[in-house]
Amino acid sequence: MIKEELIEAYHFIFEDDLIEEISKFGSLKEVKAGEKIIEIGEYVKSMPLLLDGAIKILREDKDGDELLLYFLERGDTCAMTLSCCLGQTRSEIRAIAEKDTKLIMIPIEKMEEWTSKYKSWRNFVFESYHSRLSEMLDTIDTIAFLNMDERLMRYLQDKAKINRSELIQVTHQEIAYDLHTSRVVISRLLKKLELEGKIQLQRNNIKVIDL
Repeated sequence: MIKEELIEAYHFIFEDDLIEEISKFGSLKEVKAGEKIIEIGEYVKSMPLLLDGAIKILREDKDGDELLLYFLERGDTCAMTLSCCLGQTRSEIRAIAEKDTKLIMIPIEKMEEWTSKYKSWRNFVFESYHSRLSEMLDTIDTIAFLNMDERLMRYLQDKAKINRSELIQVTHQEIAYDLHTSRVVISRLLKKLELEGKIQLQRNNIKVIDL
């Protein structure tokens, strides 16, 4: 079962022998939407490979406020988790399931072994670092150069794409946490975006019109 899902998600990335090893040594993990997968301060002993679902990666400041860095989807892994695994350091990020998610956890010792053994794994690791770095730079640019209403609109568009639905189930408070601002500000800006025809506020949902 694991092997079939691995082939479906990663056959275009990994060779057959590597997929065999991942299915043999990796452990399947299923988490519900909202569940924590990795917590800040924990030692990370395995790396996640996503088979299905989505994960959001968050940072936390000294006051305990969160900031969304990026989302992970099927076929992705987290570069910051890779760094913690290989450096055997504590996690500096929090990983939470954006929706019901299925993943395979790869033990540290196999990550190091496969880096020298399989070219496709080595390329996957390097490309993951590059992709996540680009996404973090994009997050920095968004914070530095966009107004909060523009940041909010991009957040809603990203969330709709990740969930493959124009309808988003999220509270104003949850958005405020992710964007590191207040619920009052988010509520005001959502109303503004609705008046501009970019979204539609519904009971317990937000419909993203401008995708």
